[in-house]
Amino acid sequence: MSATNRQIRLAARPVGEVRPEDWEHRSVPVEQPGPGQFAGRTLVISLDPAMRGWLDDRPSYLPPVGLGEVMRAGSVVEVTASNHPDYRPGDHVVGTFGVQEYVVSDGKGAMKADTSLAPPSTYLGALGMPGMTAYFGLLDVGALEDGETVVVSGAAGAVGSLVGQIAKAKGCRVVGIAGGPEKCALLTGELGFDAAIDYRAEDVRKALRREVPDGIDVYFDNVGGDILDAALTRLAMHARVVICGAISQYNNSTPVQGPSHYLTLLVRRARMEGFVVFDYAERYAEAARAIMSWIQDGRIKVKEHVVKGTVDDFPDTLQMLFRGENIGKLVLELT
Repeated sequence: MSATNRQIRLAARPVGEVRPEDWEHRSVPVEQPGPGQFAGRTLVISLDPAMRGWLDDRPSYLPPVGLGEVMRAGSVVEVTASNHPDYRPGDHVVGTFGVQEYVVSDGKGAMKADTSLAPPSTYLGALGMPGMTAYFGLLDVGALEDGETVVVSGAAGAVGSLVGQIAKAKGCRVVGIAGGPEKCALLTGELGFDAAIDYRAEDVRKALRREVPDGIDVYFDNVGGDILDAALTRLAMHARVVICGAISQYNNSTPVQGPSHYLTLLVRRARMEGFVVFDYAERYAEAARAIMSWIQDGRIKVKEHVVKGTVDDFPDTLQMLFRGENIGKLVLELT
């Protein structure tokens, strides 16, 4: 084992876009596991839009990352030494271990990852938080019924790509909103979406009138802003709007842009509801079984954007999310 552990820590709270100087690159001695603990080597780190919100010192569903703390992140590690009864050297474990090369953990909040069924990265994507988010957001919060019309924004991302495929597995018509011809071609060509709207190349409101002439039953929102507002104008009667995220607003240095067409909720007797996936923790196994079955029978295709590098590549890799460069789940695989 290496004598040092490279870590990324939060040095300053960003204002607007995250800057390189907001991070501290630190080397510390590698720790050994104590009683009831295991040590592990990080294999792959998850990068998620929600990370931007964790950097702000304001009330949220999780406390902010503290200044000087290791950046919060999900990761998969390989156990290298263990004094924990449930983990042995060679086991793969997924948990919130942070952006660092080596970890020591008591196993709280962690679980084993069976890499004979799926690669480590998939336990951070389709079988991890994005998969859980898509499953419960669409089926529970969105109360999806077979044969409905679903529109999802951020459709080529980790969550959006799964939302659309789960909806197709339920026999629905699915329209994805994404940025650029490559992403839109992926949605309709490989992932089975019925239509795709390129928000960079066309007017989203006009495109929605074309693609969903009878309205939207479930709108799954990952981006907020103007696209949320456009979708609100096309709601069907008793529609459900699922608020999952708002990546278009995360780097704002001005107040968040709210929807101006919210009265459509009244006219259409619709509802708009936010959710946090952690509220469904007791049912993660249910979602994982369903998603794995859809993967195995070909109804879900796993899309992952794997960047190979070191812990020090984390800051720039994170910015890929906000530049719209990733297709599917973005992960950093340590080499």
